[in-house]
Amino acid sequence: MKTVLELNKWANEHTNIGVDALRVLLGAFLSYKGFYLLNNPEESTKVLWSLPGLGGTDLLMITSIASYIHIVGGILIALGLFTRLSILVQLPMVTTALFVNMSAGMIENNLLQASLTFIACLCFFFYGSGRHSLDYVFKLQLK
Repeated sequence: MKTVLELNKWANEHTNIGVDALRVLLGAFLSYKGFYLLNNPEESTKVLWSLPGLGGTDLLMITSIASYIHIVGGILIALGLFTRLSILVQLPMVTTALFVNMSAGMIENNLLQASLTFIACLCFFFYGSGRHSLDYVFKLQLK
């Protein structure tokens, strides 16, 4: 816990508006991907169909759950509310998307999106939400 507090203190002292804008863009992108998966389940099931052991209803359920987690997590990340927890929930899905895109079809655009999203999630998991976030506002109100 002490390490997390030290990381938050360092991040709040060394933050700028550009990094916070990247966090908002990451959250907006994750929410967009959630809505996209929800509206186009056939594309994600087409990619997941190549994985062994998954059937029709399993794929639909996985796609639906991932969509809603992306939407809610993306909104929380964009607002800067529970940022590290939201990213911790997003990381397994983004990692899975990265490996599935590497093995299933190698669509360069999807692989690039998954790679950049994974790197951004890792960075913000360690960096935190920054000074321009709801986490920071609520922390100031508690003092």
